[in-house]
Amino acid sequence: MESKKIMWMLKKDLMVLWRHKPRLLSLFLFPIIMITLFGYGMGGELTNIPIVVVDQSNGNVTDATLNAIKNMDLYDVKDIISNPDEARQMVADGEVKAAIILPVNYDNLTDPQAKNVQVFVDSSDQMATTAVVPATQALFNEISKELGIKKLEMMNSQTDQIQVQSTNVTGAASSNQFIDFNSIINSINFQIDKLYGDIKYIDFLVPAVLAMTVMFSCMFGMGESIAGERERGELARLFMTPTSVTTVVGGKIISKLITETGRALILILAAIILFGIVIKGSMLLTLLLLVLGALCFVGFGIMVSARVGTQEDYMQMVMPFTMPMMFVSGVFYPTETMPWIFQKIAYLVPLTYLNDAMRTVMLKGGGIGDIWVDMVVLLGFTALFFGLGVTKFNRDI
Repeated sequence: MESKKIMWMLKKDLMVLWRHKPRLLSLFLFPIIMITLFGYGMGGELTNIPIVVVDQSNGNVTDATLNAIKNMDLYDVKDIISNPDEARQMVADGEVKAAIILPVNYDNLTDPQAKNVQVFVDSSDQMATTAVVPATQALFNEISKELGIKKLEMMNSQTDQIQVQSTNVTGAASSNQFIDFNSIINSINFQIDKLYGDIKYIDFLVPAVLAMTVMFSCMFGMGESIAGERERGELARLFMTPTSVTTVVGGKIISKLITETGRALILILAAIILFGIVIKGSMLLTLLLLVLGALCFVGFGIMVSARVGTQEDYMQMVMPFTMPMMFVSGVFYPTETMPWIFQKIAYLVPLTYLNDAMRTVMLKGGGIGDIWVDMVVLLGFTALFFGLGVTKFNRDI
């Protein structure tokens, strides 16, 4: 083995890496990003789930309950209101994940009837639901025990004022004592209202996986379509003809959209057949969203490939965007598990809005009126990506 020539080869490869700054930056940056996202995301706990509390009574019990709710890391109490219908609408509109309804008689310890505490839950977010329901139930079980103790103390104080016959106890009196005790141990009835029914994790996962698949297909496909052709010299030969950059880019867009529309339709049908997914909203709107997402990510691919000379450089530049985008946009788990800085970053990536729109249509049965903000944001990203891609396209690389 020629050790000197091996050193020359090593030096050559290191010099190539140094000259291709995107590769060098990705080499060090990408592992840091991934381990951070895995550590804080997949290894994190679900916290700060936005909720609203409906307070219809006043008193020490209500105040203590509100303090207990606020002190739980799981909840982020956005508001305390008095109208149950308004709270339910806030859950339906996606402003909060759940609403806890405290009844009118919540502070009345002398009322023999149990208090009906109701919780409205946005069951389209399956992971948030599985966290909120048992935690809230456990909280009110503890409160129910405390209320039972207070009722017993009140009964004991009342017996001091009542003459008790110790030897001749009637059957009726014993029956009444049993009924009173039964009402004490059942101080709170806990009721769950899942707005969109029981949704399995696969139902929660599929809409976002469809969006993620379109993202990867479009962004990696553009690497082959433009950066790959440029590296092989095909793009240079194309530009030797009287063809403008706009024509070339437009042709790539149309070609990719036709392919991705067919792929999106196959993805939807496969999800329905293989997993029994039920699309509660419009099938046409679901397909339109995937096409809009494809157009957005094709634009991103054009923007990146506009300034790179090789397919490898393209891949090294795209990977630090695609993989983190997949984690922070809520594909596999809610963004609430992430540190607050990543929650803010989630609103800066288009996949977040595509995921939200897909779940609204497929799980909630929403229409255009429910997702128009997501669609406008996706169109804005699309215009930005295409604008930068076409204006910065370097045909001479």
